[in-house]
Amino acid sequence: MADFGTFSLLLALCLSLYAIIASLTGVSLGKRRVTASGERAALAATAAAILALGALLYLMLADDFATAHVANNSSRTLPLLYKISAIWGGHDGSMLLWVFFTALLSGLAIVQNRRRCRDMMPWVVVVLMVNLAFFLALNLFLSNPFNQLVRITPDGATAPFVPADGQGLNPLLQYWAMVIHPPILYLGFIGFVVPFAFTIAALVTRQQGNDWVRIVRRWTLGTWLLLGIGIILGGKWAYVVLGWGGYWGWDPVENASLVPWLVGTALLHSIIVQERRGMLKTWNVVLVTLTYLLGIFGTFLTRSGLVNSVHAFADSNLGRFFLYYMAFVLAGALLLVADRQSFLASKRRLDSMLSRESAFLFNNLVLVAAAFAVFWGTLFPALSEWLRGTKISVGPLFFDRINIPIGLLLLALTGIGPLLAWHKTSPAALRRSFRWPGVVALLALAALLAGGMRNFTVTVCLTLCAFVLATIVQEFAAGAAVRMRHRGEPPPAALARLVGRNPRRYGGYIVHLGVVIMFVGFVGNAFNREATLRLETGETGRVGAYTLRLVDFLEGRKANYAYGRTLLEVTRDDKPLCTLAPEKRIFNSGGQTTTTVGLHSTPKEDLYVVFTGIAGNACEIKAHVNPLVFWLWFGSGILVLGTLMTLIPGSRPREARS
Repeated sequence: MADFGTFSLLLALCLSLYAIIASLTGVSLGKRRVTASGERAALAATAAAILALGALLYLMLADDFATAHVANNSSRTLPLLYKISAIWGGHDGSMLLWVFFTALLSGLAIVQNRRRCRDMMPWVVVVLMVNLAFFLALNLFLSNPFNQLVRITPDGATAPFVPADGQGLNPLLQYWAMVIHPPILYLGFIGFVVPFAFTIAALVTRQQGNDWVRIVRRWTLGTWLLLGIGIILGGKWAYVVLGWGGYWGWDPVENASLVPWLVGTALLHSIIVQERRGMLKTWNVVLVTLTYLLGIFGTFLTRSGLVNSVHAFADSNLGRFFLYYMAFVLAGALLLVADRQSFLASKRRLDSMLSRESAFLFNNLVLVAAAFAVFWGTLFPALSEWLRGTKISVGPLFFDRINIPIGLLLLALTGIGPLLAWHKTSPAALRRSFRWPGVVALLALAALLAGGMRNFTVTVCLTLCAFVLATIVQEFAAGAAVRMRHRGEPPPAALARLVGRNPRRYGGYIVHLGVVIMFVGFVGNAFNREATLRLETGETGRVGAYTLRLVDFLEGRKANYAYGRTLLEVTRDDKPLCTLAPEKRIFNSGGQTTTTVGLHSTPKEDLYVVFTGIAGNACEIKAHVNPLVFWLWFGSGILVLGTLMTLIPGSRPREARS
């Protein structure tokens, strides 16, 4: 089966190369049948990549430890679910998963659009297959998950070697979210290749109209959603598995997923301006290219050895090839943009700074500034070591100082944008639009100050949250009022039909609502408390308003790990609240340790307890009180819901008028 897997990868590579040649030949000769054969070859390459992943799955489930990737990442006692996730638990298998999703999304894009965009499709196939061929070549020749183990005999020859058992999956990855987090995150990184392919094809063929823009927008939106879900799942995993008390630590690999998400957010806003007004065309091409390259940069960072991270794989020999490929793509895209400036030139300019177009543009600039700040802070230690021979660390304090003001500015623009009209907003309309959101913001500010809030950042953030929330409510209320007035509909029906007729617009407002709620969750970080407790059985300790009493300490063994577990009774204001059982595990393979957090979560705050070890006769407990974390997860759910709504087909946006 390992040979079949390698053959499938080789077949997929040959088919993708044929698809490139056939598409280019068909275009140059004007032969429709030749370009059609290129499309069929691309779909066949997708099928071959699927077979390769199926082969590795079979080897995992069959405990075929003659295969190096299986031996290094699985074991006989590993639960079935984790045997499946062990496919991407190591470097080689994760590359195969990348190839699988690249082929799958490429095939889906071709099938979905092959009859709608005939002039563009040969070029779309070329871009998609160049991308696929690059990753297939890396997977096949430099990072093959089907390589077999061998041993060196005394006479220097090699012979097959089959260990009795495998090393098992990294204990940190044995958590439910890590079964789905990497695939979703990979889809988020990889999916940006489809908007990039259609953008390049549109430039080459000088496509007019907005049909290709809509394809780019919808694929970007779906990819952006998947990347966002992946980031949130990664934060949840960090929160409950790593045991350091938080969900985001500005880790380099965390940052590598955030940067393309921020640039993708900018693209989703600016592409609305291109659809509606025919503006920002060159800017959007640059953003599409950046999101695609930053997705590749994300996987480059985990495989290059450039940064140290709990999320990264060991140093591999792939790093320089990623750099060559990214340089090739960037140079090609920039040359094409330079050659197509007359095609990309907009016939319109901003009519007024007080317009929705200008709000979107400012929003873009701020998002790109945030992405650049995170990108620079992530790479700066490596760059300083390369240039000066000394690695200068960049910690969370740097990222917080830069990104908190940027985040507050973005929050303000989230509320301001919908209050401005297209083209130009008159002073009278501006006053009407801002009246009630401004009043609500002032009332919120007064309430915060009266309640004793003196933290400047928190006060500004919550005031802006109230402002944006009032803006969203006003937009829904105004639209529903029009339907009630003209159609005589009751409020619930008017609101439901309003959203149903334009899910893209009102789904966007729900996304903004999710962002507001998430910012409320972020505010809680300003009030985190923690305490280190050393407790013997029967003793108590306090953190915040909570009292923790150590009831018992238990030790035991499971199939693949030994554990120590503390039982803690928790009271608040002398009233029983809950029992928590934080645990520390030591795994058989390599003696690695993990933590299982004791967590009591409410909308107000989380009690987060970690058992860190034994100190003499006492159990050492690290206890945290993390306010408002619930609202981060809840707001994330609202954001996902709103994004799904925007994907529902609604009325077609107006073509840009020249």
